[in-house]
Formats: sequence, structure tokens, C-alpha cells
Amino acid sequence: MTALSDTSTWLPLDGLAPGFDANKAPVVGDLHGQVFVLHDDASGPDRTARFTGTRVEWDGGTDPCETFLVDDDLYYVQFHPAAEPRQAMSLILDVRDGRALIITTRIGDSGTPRVTQEFRPATIDGAAPRGQVMAPTTALIGRRALWVYSEQHAYEHVYLSSHWYTWQCLAGPERGLADTDENSVYRVRPGIYVFTWREKVIPCASVTIADHRDARALRSHGVLFGLDGTGEHPAHFTFGAHGRLLSTTVHPEDLDPASHGR
Repeated sequence: MTALSDTSTWLPLDGLAPGFDANKAPVVGDLHGQVFVLHDDASGPDRTARFTGTRVEWDGGTDPCETFLVDDDLYYVQFHPAAEPRQAMSLILDVRDGRALIITTRIGDSGTPRVTQEFRPATIDGAAPRGQVMAPTTALIGRRALWVYSEQHAYEHVYLSSHWYTWQCLAGPERGLADTDENSVYRVRPGIYVFTWREKVIPCASVTIADHRDARALRSHGVLFGLDGTGEHPAHFTFGAHGRLLSTTVHPEDLDPASHGR
């Protein structure tokens, strides 16, 4: 067995963090003083996000948050609730179109993957929703993209199907490592997607929101959340990446992964 194949030597999540956030976008304070009541599209309970400075009140708790501007009136909010340390929250708020996506990432006690995710599309109270619901999409299938997180960290992604993608580290402490993991993709706006993944070797998961509208200038914002090297404590950090489309695979229609689900 080669060193690359020995997953016991792979870097823990907290070992990846130093320097990984070099290309993170600046946070914004645009949502200060605003309150968003989110109506679950599947008849779940309403959820309320109340923003004050760099903090968000959510489900009875108030925690520090980071807010990123993705596009005009489109925000990505990330926070780690102190009351639920094995849970991280990601909010996609489309103020222009009156729509939202609530993503809960949870560390489980066991299972593969150990870290799981729940997706809840919603509408924003008081807004007249327009455009399409934030929903699963096959739009990325067949694409191969390069993502650069810092001068030292670069990865490529190959989007295989509705359920799987392959990553390979091209530069950084994980150089030479690669794997195929679970993914989920939601369309947010034309050309803008939530892309998430759940790793099976390292107990972690990620939420990103990626702008694919310019194939030569992709942009993403995201978070990695899971267990640190001790296997006991949560690790949570945000990042950003610049990217470009490397290639697109066009399958024969009868063999297209996008046409026959998972």
C-alpha cells in the first residue's frame, strides 16, 4: 500500500485550515438590523433570522456569523451555534427573489458519511417570491473545474452524477490525494449553485455557493465542518476560492448520468 492510499495518514480537518482561507471574500454588514422570517416550502416550521452587527439570532440562540455577498441581493450566511456544537448552519438568502435555502450540517455518532446534511428550501415572509424554487439540479454533471483556495491550495472537482463527485488535490498539504464522495447540488439563480459534499475518510462536510456564470472566472464561498484530529471536537472554518472550468464531458443521451438519477 502506498502512502497516498493509507487513509490513516490523511490530514485531519483542523490540519487543513491554516492558510486555506486566503481567497475568502470580505464579510459584509448589509443584513444588520434586518429580520427574515423563513417559511418552509415543505410545510415545516417557520424559522427566523435576526441580524445585529456580526451576530445572528436563530432558534433561541445568538451567535457570531459571517455574511458574504454572492450576487446582487444574494447572501450566504454561515454560523456555528454554541447551543448545538455538533451542528453548523448555512443560510442562502435571496432578498431580490424572496427565496431562501436552509442547510443544516450535523456530526453524527456513527455512519458513513459521519457528517450529514439537510436541505430546506423556503420563502422570505413579506416578499413576493419570483423565479424558480431553490431545488436540486443536474446542471454541473460532466463539468471538471479547478478551484484555487490560496497560493498553496488548489483542487480539481469532477462532477460525476447527482450523488457523486471526485476531488483531487493539485497543490497543498493534501497534494496527490483524491477520492470520490457524496455531493448535493441546488440551483440558486441561473449559473449560481449551492454545491455540498460529505467525505467518508475524514469526518467532515462542506457547503459552498459557487458562481459558474463565467467559465474562466468561477467564484465560490464556503465552509468546512466536522471533527478535528482528536475525533472529539468540532472544527468549523470558512473559505473562498477562485476557479475556472477545465472541461465538459458530454455523454451519449442514453448513458447520460443526468438523465437517470442516482
